Amino acid sequence: MTGTSNMPRCRLVQAGAAFTGKQGLDYAVGISAESVGATGIHLQLVTIPPLAKAKAHRHESHETAIYALRGISGCWYGDALEEHATVRPGDFFYIPAGVPHLPYNPSADEPCVAVIARTDPNEQESVVLTPELDTVHPDPLAGPVER
Repeated sequence: MTGTSNMPRCRLVQAGAAFTGKQGLDYAVGISAESVGATGIHLQLVTIPPLAKAKAHRHESHETAIYALRGISGCWYGDALEEHATVRPGDFFYIPAGVPHLPYNPSADEPCVAVIARTDPNEQESVVLTPELDTVHPDPLAGPVER
């Protein structure tokens, strides 16, 4: 494409500076409305430090897909965080729109790193904290993560 076209342009970007999101985890955004003008997708890296957990939350009206790169993560999910998944490197994990979830890292020495794609092009707009669920699993690290 040339610079004179009215067609959208392809963009090559590096991950942005890491920041702590509303959920309490560290994110480095690659593709978003803010970084490239995306209108229907958001792609970022998330890092969960050793023995850390997110705040319980959901993404209103937006689906999330996760691909685990490094480390093991546990994730409580469901209306009352009654379900559990263990996500390992190479695993894909899907979270439907509006489903509450609480990811955590059970490792004492290895961070968990994953790629997240969401149908919300904005970086933090669809995050809805659910503090009433934060006490359901006060110590999610004691959860059923198979090692």
